[in-house]
Amino acid sequence: MKNIPLIGYSDKLSLRPGETISFKVSSTLKKSFSASLKRSISADPNPKGIGIVEKDASKYFKTSSFKSREQSFNPGSYAISEKPIKVSVKKNLNFSIIIFPTLFSSKKQTILAFDNVEIYINSKGSSAIRVGDKSIFIKEPLILRTWYKINVKISLSGKVSISQKSLKNKNEKILINNGKISLKKIISSKISLAANVSREKIFNHFNGKIESPIINIDGKKIGEWDLSKNTSSTFVNSIKGPKLLLKNFPTRAVTGSKWDSSEMNWQHKPEHYAAIHFHEDDIYDFEWKTDFKFTIPKNMPSGIYVMRISCEDYEDAMIFFVAPAIGKTKTKICVLISTFTYAIYGNHARVDYKDSWLNRIKEWEAYPYNPVNYKKYGLSTYNYHSDGAGICHASHRRPLFNLRPGYITLVTNGSSNSSCSGLRHFQADSHLISWLHNKDFEYEIITDEQLHQDGFKAIKKYKTVITGSHPEYHTKETLDALREFRDNGGSLNYLGGNGFYWRIAIHKENKSLLEIRRPEGGIRAWASEPGEAYNAFDGTYGGLWRRSGRAPQELVGIGFTAQGNFYGHPYERKCFDKKFDWVFEGIKDNKIGDFGFSGNGAAGFELDHIDSHLTSLKDITLLAQSKASKDPKENFILVPESQLTHLSNIKHLPEEEILQADMVYFEVTGGGSVFSTGSITFCGSLPWNKFNNNVSKLLENIINKSIKR
Repeated sequence: MKNIPLIGYSDKLSLRPGETISFKVSSTLKKSFSASLKRSISADPNPKGIGIVEKDASKYFKTSSFKSREQSFNPGSYAISEKPIKVSVKKNLNFSIIIFPTLFSSKKQTILAFDNVEIYINSKGSSAIRVGDKSIFIKEPLILRTWYKINVKISLSGKVSISQKSLKNKNEKILINNGKISLKKIISSKISLAANVSREKIFNHFNGKIESPIINIDGKKIGEWDLSKNTSSTFVNSIKGPKLLLKNFPTRAVTGSKWDSSEMNWQHKPEHYAAIHFHEDDIYDFEWKTDFKFTIPKNMPSGIYVMRISCEDYEDAMIFFVAPAIGKTKTKICVLISTFTYAIYGNHARVDYKDSWLNRIKEWEAYPYNPVNYKKYGLSTYNYHSDGAGICHASHRRPLFNLRPGYITLVTNGSSNSSCSGLRHFQADSHLISWLHNKDFEYEIITDEQLHQDGFKAIKKYKTVITGSHPEYHTKETLDALREFRDNGGSLNYLGGNGFYWRIAIHKENKSLLEIRRPEGGIRAWASEPGEAYNAFDGTYGGLWRRSGRAPQELVGIGFTAQGNFYGHPYERKCFDKKFDWVFEGIKDNKIGDFGFSGNGAAGFELDHIDSHLTSLKDITLLAQSKASKDPKENFILVPESQLTHLSNIKHLPEEEILQADMVYFEVTGGGSVFSTGSITFCGSLPWNKFNNNVSKLLENIINKSIKR
């Protein structure tokens, strides 16, 4: 796969006035590229809607040119010693290391490299030792996903031996091969694990777990590392020798050779978690050099901004989000931008992608690149590593294709004439942003990152907080802040589906790096390995917030219940109590949202419903409801955490009474209120018919009420 001619990313997604953002660009083009600033209003390229709408923001950043240069990136995680080890060998050099290989390859896979000595897996899947340009290997290949201890002995006289012992079966014989290889007397080199690092080149990446590397010279231990130490860090302190620096964030808090299922939490029995899982395709920070910077002026309005770069016939767009200074809010409305969810889905290569989608992309002049065709740029936590392990880390410090205006997530309904835009996340949320502009609602934005960092004070002064279509991933801090806002008189408006669902952890040393574990239930792209449910970054139990006693129903009255294909349907009004007539003011039809740019209906794809077993909230009013379609092509299913058997579910009700979107409203002690739509496609109906429709009117009623409370 070729590199994209012009592409970039920024070091930050979230900023406030006075803060500086750095833009990093790679251009294979000869001419300089220009950079210009826009404010994003709509990111939907659908010509049947309002299209991509951006306002000139050159008053804050003057259009400028910068010299093109190509910047490289190096996928693959590994460990390298902070300092070289200098030794003089008088008799022999010995190594021992424990491995758990997870992928065979036509290429070498380095397990350990030290000077001109390399322990590796060859193309035949056998363990081998190389000294200089000579090597020997054990003929019998390794078995994948099996623990082995490998020992290597090299004498100054030229004798060498390599042995391997399966730790799975104690009765298995030790396999040994002997040979003759000359060894250097003086060695001065850094040690590397899971890759060979030579003259700044990194190659021969290993896929699998590594544990307990030890180096002995002349009977004296010069290097030993317990990889269970500093689990939440990007380095490992040594027992003997220099500390190891971890590059490209390999997976930690994984089971080791001693794990026997007696403990599931790595913090309680670290000796059972003394391994690190390396992958040849780990990449979360490209570490490109900065091409230009921009400091947010004090007079720059809060909003979504696009730094557009162009050169010759190519262009790219880097999104960032500007919030007001804390305590300097000027509006009653705050839009919560789901940057955690955007990053977690970053570069999601969908399994249903087809090359025929390119026809839609060309027809609409949409964003041209898709992660399926550019996997080396790093995939999302909805994808797998090359060895089959689920990707559990995410970061925005690399180009994210699906964080571009005009990016189409999926092409649905089989027709190029379909009115469905096929958008998710940032682009789908722009339906809400464009609606706010159309209705002249003044608003400011706060991102998940800022809410996590600053808590309740970030949103304290607003009358109402509005979410986008899919606020799925959260931390304890963001949930606490939203609940405090609600319970202190704020109006919380949840305009999506499958929200507040997964728990994530944030790396303490690199705030842009997120971690997700997927144990037990949940609609999930992969399942965590047994014993690997606890986050490495903060030690918390990963997975669904529901499993940690914080179901979304407790915050917003409803929670995820059903998923289907990307189809939408209307709601039916269910509440005719006169005290709620204000919600439906100006709406004559009881059928609401039988249209839309997301699935062609306001209730679809992922649905939330009321569940009294998962909330202590009272007096939740069901305003409207949409039953999931029984059409097989729409394929709606109950979420796994609610399914007990093929005949029963956790609520002991017929599935048709659960597979539904519930639109609700309730108030809490303290004066706060919550409006929840229960559907991921709700916002897609807002721009329909140039914003003149009953979904738009209903939300207008809700927001007007909330800012007047």
